[in-house]
Amino acid sequence: MSAQSTTPRPLEALSQAGVSVWLDDLSRDRLKSGSLGRDIQERHIVGVTTNPSIFSAAVSGSDDYDAQIAELAARGVGVDEAVRMITTADVREACDVLRPVYDRTDGLDGRVSIEVDPRFARDTAATIAEARQLWWLVDRPNVMIKIPATVEGLPAITAAIAEGISVNVTLIFSLERYQSVVDAFLTGMEKAHRAGFDVSRIGSVASFFVSRVDSEVDARLDSGRGPAELYGAAAVANARLAFEYHEAVLTSERWEPLAAAGAHPQRPLWASTSVKNPDYPDTMYVDELVTAGTVNTMPESTIDAVADHGAHPAEPHEWDAVRGTYDAARETLSAVAAAGVDFADVTAQLEEEGIAKFADAWEDLLARVREQLSQQSSDSSLSERE
Repeated sequence: MSAQSTTPRPLEALSQAGVSVWLDDLSRDRLKSGSLGRDIQERHIVGVTTNPSIFSAAVSGSDDYDAQIAELAARGVGVDEAVRMITTADVREACDVLRPVYDRTDGLDGRVSIEVDPRFARDTAATIAEARQLWWLVDRPNVMIKIPATVEGLPAITAAIAEGISVNVTLIFSLERYQSVVDAFLTGMEKAHRAGFDVSRIGSVASFFVSRVDSEVDARLDSGRGPAELYGAAAVANARLAFEYHEAVLTSERWEPLAAAGAHPQRPLWASTSVKNPDYPDTMYVDELVTAGTVNTMPESTIDAVADHGAHPAEPHEWDAVRGTYDAARETLSAVAAAGVDFADVTAQLEEEGIAKFADAWEDLLARVREQLSQQSSDSSLSERE
């Protein structure tokens, strides 16, 4: 049999290389139509991530939520609670669809993430309270609560994990903040272990955002007059150094007792993987970050691109685009700094912009649901008068 006939297709090759492919999208239509189930069976999808922008698009573009909104309006539910009920309903059902994957992988995959209210990004106490509420509302072992990697979010990450809540840490841009996230994770796991929780059931990923880094660095490289080799290079270098740190943690004295207790590592998750610059290959943030023990969450358009023309070597078990690249990655970031780009300022700006974008999307979602609740109430009052 020829090598060509035995070479796995790209999404299968990613899976065989040890990369967990997650879908960065969710809607009630995906659930009702069976699309998510088909993706699991046919496209090697083993997890789902959501964010406020995804839910805003889902609710605004579909009448699948009308019946639930009508019931919420009849009960006089406020808009904040209505949005919470709508989003957790979708996540709960997605958790059920992915439960066989969760069971088959011993809790490693089969996860569905839902984000705390992004308006709480700078409020530790509110974030902890919201994480507890979402964990209780979804009530599925394979849900992950997304908590932003702000300074205020770090103690919330520890507190949630210490209570046995699985956490997806989101909006990580810098290596320094990632190191703080890892410390928050380890501290939470240590507390959970001492409290008697089964740490093998607590899952966590650290969502390292990629494409936005290149967009901002490229814009600062002297308006197109920077060294050509630095364009589109910083994000992958940054992510690769994060994985180097992850590898070091897995050999640390801190991790050893947790691993002995059955804990899963907090895997790096590559997020924001859709390419923003059309001049770049549309699968670059997948192909260039392949390494075992990671997650890559992709919007449907990126999954389509990878499925169509992503890299897929004949021996995916030997495929690794990250390990062994660390010195070159450091050189890239040093060259970016030498070109006049303040990388710390880049990542700080991206964090603020990320918080603001998700908060704006949340406000948009609230506005859409508020309007529909009001319309349902008006229709109900008119019906009663008739």
